[in-house]
Amino acid sequence: MRLLVPLYVHPAVEPEIWQAVAAAGPDRIGAVVLNVADGPGPAPDHAFAAAADKLHRSGIQVLGYADTAYGRRPHAEVTTDLLHHREWYGVDGVYFDQVSAHPDALPHYRRLATAARAAGCGTVVLGHGSHPDPEYADVGLADCLVTFEGDWKDYQELEPPPWTKRHPPARFCHLVYGVPVAAADMVGHLAAVRGVGLGCAVPADGANPWGGLPFGLPPAPRGAESAR
Repeated sequence: MRLLVPLYVHPAVEPEIWQAVAAAGPDRIGAVVLNVADGPGPAPDHAFAAAADKLHRSGIQVLGYADTAYGRRPHAEVTTDLLHHREWYGVDGVYFDQVSAHPDALPHYRRLATAARAAGCGTVVLGHGSHPDPEYADVGLADCLVTFEGDWKDYQELEPPPWTKRHPPARFCHLVYGVPVAAADMVGHLAAVRGVGLGCAVPADGANPWGGLPFGLPPAPRGAESAR
């Protein structure tokens, strides 16, 4: 399973984590989600711009985080976020988070996906966090659906709906936090059994579990950041 890494920590605070992800390269890392402040932030952040550039030079795809508030945020606000991500950080695509799973919201997300493609986003990810209506997996809407985001206990009990078997593993991503070290390998096994090709597992939980190094990546060599 390749990693889609929600890296929600400032590069100036934890530079070694960003360095370790960049060092892993595109064979291991499918994409990194860049989230400055629940979006691109109010103004460009040079530390994030430098970190995104380093990931790009490593051949890793960068996705800009945009919260959709389950369809409640206006289209214009969300598209402004993705345009700022493109302008300030040169992201390759967009990670729409808190995406509705209800079929009534499909037209809203089709408009957002169309706007993202028009803005130059080559990859669109929809972060439902659960299995949505199957029409969200239609070709042309999103490249990948995050159909699980939750803790290890809930992940063990997950039963994907039958419609997911009609799509290749690369169309689905599972994000699991609070994973015991002894269970780290089991996450990848369960994801494979469930037909999922992208994911991320971390030991942390709490308000922001995505501020540390995912399982499966070695720490950056000591002093690697200062040597660059």
